[in-house]
Parts: sequence; C-alpha cells; structure tokens
Amino acid sequence: QTEIILAPRPRGFHVITAEIAGQLPVIRDLRAGLVHIFIQHTSASLAINEGVEPEVRQDMEAHFNRLAPEGAPYVHRYEGPDDMPAHLKAVMLGSSVTVPIRDGRLALGAWQGIYLCEHRDRGGARRLVVTVSGERAD
Repeated sequence: QTEIILAPRPRGFHVITAEIAGQLPVIRDLRAGLVHIFIQHTSASLAINEGVEPEVRQDMEAHFNRLAPEGAPYVHRYEGPDDMPAHLKAVMLGSSVTVPIRDGRLALGAWQGIYLCEHRDRGGARRLVVTVSGERAD
C-alpha cells in the first residue's frame, strides 16, 4: 500500500492513468492482480472512462455542472459556492476505482483512462491511497 499525492489541478476531469502507473513500479512484477485507488477527499472523485478524446471530459464537466449547479438553494455553504455541488458530484461518481493487473500492466480497455474528477475551483493537492495485490510472474 502506498500514498500518491497529486498536484493541484483546476476544476474538471483529468486523466491520471500514466501518473498512477508511473508511481507503481511493483505492478510490473505481477502476472495478475488488482490495484485499488481511493481518494481521501469529499469534493473530488475518481472514475474510469474515455481517456483519449478531451471532448468527453469537457462534456462530463458540463453535464455534472447541470446536475449539481452552483447557486442552487443549498444549506451547506461554508466553503463557498462550489463546495456543496462538489460534494454532490463526488457522491455520484465515487471515491474509488479498482483496476485489474494483467502481465505487469493495468488492464484497462483501449480507450479507458483513470480520471481525477476535480469538483472545486481550487481543490488543492489530492491524496490517493493505492493498494496493490496480486500474483508474481515467476
């Protein structure tokens, strides 16, 4: 198990697949296994989706902004107008993803990528707890 700190990013959907894989050299030694990635925040989330075309991420951001708009009559407003919408988006998308490992690589589909879904205008650095398990390739 390890912790990965992601640099601050602007609001939006960001592909972090290479960053995650690059910080997990242990997976290269595994024939089969799992990587579980958990984000320790309530205003950002993780997802797996289209990792190549940036328009998909733009559409995701636009759609989720309509589902949980700023300016709605929220009771919780302590941290600003983007806070409660960020919590709602994080609940909808979730706080973790699990990816299979096959022959020393993340076994994502050809078009898939791991997203950091940043729901705050200035969310800051994000902490991930990453747990790897599997069978060694001997």
